[in-house]
Amino acid sequence: MHELVRKLQARYKYAWIVLKGLVKTDFRLRYQGSFLGIAWSVLKPLMTFCVMYVVFGKFLRMSDGTPTYPVVLLLGISSWQFVTESTNVGLRSVVDRGDLLRKIHFPNYIVVVSATVGAMISYAINLGVVLIFALFARVHFTWRVVLLPLNIVELYAVTLGITLIMATMYVYFRDIAHIWDVLQQLVFYSMPIIYPLSYVTNRGGLYADLARLELLNPIAQTIQDIRHNFIAPDSQPTVWNQFSNPVLQIVPPLFTVVLLWIGIYLFRCNSRKFAEVM
Repeated sequence: MHELVRKLQARYKYAWIVLKGLVKTDFRLRYQGSFLGIAWSVLKPLMTFCVMYVVFGKFLRMSDGTPTYPVVLLLGISSWQFVTESTNVGLRSVVDRGDLLRKIHFPNYIVVVSATVGAMISYAINLGVVLIFALFARVHFTWRVVLLPLNIVELYAVTLGITLIMATMYVYFRDIAHIWDVLQQLVFYSMPIIYPLSYVTNRGGLYADLARLELLNPIAQTIQDIRHNFIAPDSQPTVWNQFSNPVLQIVPPLFTVVLLWIGIYLFRCNSRKFAEVM
């Protein structure tokens, strides 16, 4: 029994060492040769925020009418960037690390996890920037801030599930990368990220019903929860205050668990064949 425990401890310690090494390497290579380096992890969402705020906030006047809207918009864009960065890098991770997987024996899932952890580091930096903007905007923080880690864990779980599924599919079908490029644009504009959900729900009728259904998407639900608990609990609708039916309220978290389980299951079932296929 003690021998089995030692082997498991040694195995997980080895996996942890490999994971840390891959995360450090990926993070360095991501900005290698760039003059601004790691600063791009902050500049990218800031530049996107400036464009979206001018176009949607000022020109099209898609705002919730609150002083916190610019910070809420920046937070939504930063959260979505974490999803796209994780999936875009993660879906190619197994193929890109094919030579390493054939030479060194370690669990294949580590290369996918390392991609999502690297994106999480960038996301943490962006959250720090959002916090600075929130302080300048004199955001009134509430006790709901303590729920923020749970929201981020849920966002990470759903992102990891999607990334594991696509990384598995990409080994067999390279077209999945191009399909995802199109799909992520559709998902981005269909969710209340660059426009406030209240902009649609205030119209009432069918538009309001369809807008609320967007919150059943676990990515939209978690981003709205992050905005609600971190920045604007008074102005940000969530699945918890838009649906009174508890069955509907648990749909997004339940879908997150199912999606993560499917991702892990598919990846484990196919991981032994990756070397043969590649």
